[in-house]
This record gives sequence, C-alpha cells and structure tokens, in this order.
Amino acid sequence: MYRSALAFGGFDVLEARDGMTALRLVEEKRPDGIILDLGLPGVDGFTVLQDVAARTTTQRIPIIVVTGSTENLESLNVSCVVRKPISPERLVAEVLKCLPE
Repeated sequence: MYRSALAFGGFDVLEARDGMTALRLVEEKRPDGIILDLGLPGVDGFTVLQDVAARTTTQRIPIIVVTGSTENLESLNVSCVVRKPISPERLVAEVLKCLPE
C-alpha cells in the first residue's frame, strides 16, 4: 500500500522486505532517500541505520524511519521519525516534507 502511494506520489520505489536486501539495494542503487521500518526481519532497522551511516558511500542518504514504536527515537541520526499507524497519503506528505529538495 505504501509502495503504491509513493509511486503515485511521483517517487521511484525500490522495495526490500528484509534488512539484508535493504543493505544490498542501498549499496547497489544509492537511492535519494530511504524509508525504513525498524522492525525488519533478519537484520533489523537499527542495524541497517548503523551500516548505512558507517559507509562513506551511503552515509549522506536521508533516512525516514517509519515505526510503531513508542520509544523516544530522537537520538537516531535520521531526517524524520514517522509513527504508525499512518495513511498512505500522510506518508507521502511526510516524505515530501522530510527529504531535501
């Protein structure tokens, strides 16, 4: 549902269903931004964040965390934190607001 909304919003979307795939895609494709769920299977979103930040080739990619967690995530080095539940339309609006032009 989010993928379709983002594509309809004008974004080219690559989708990873787990953390290892996300890391591979980030390294291969170097996206303009990452929308990251912290609850990924296998390699979790926190590990993806650390890995992306540690690589000089990817550390400047803006990251928007989408999470259902109620924890304080202000210490994360990300562009935005968006809390679930979120409608597809609101997600597109938040992405537009959070990514640099």
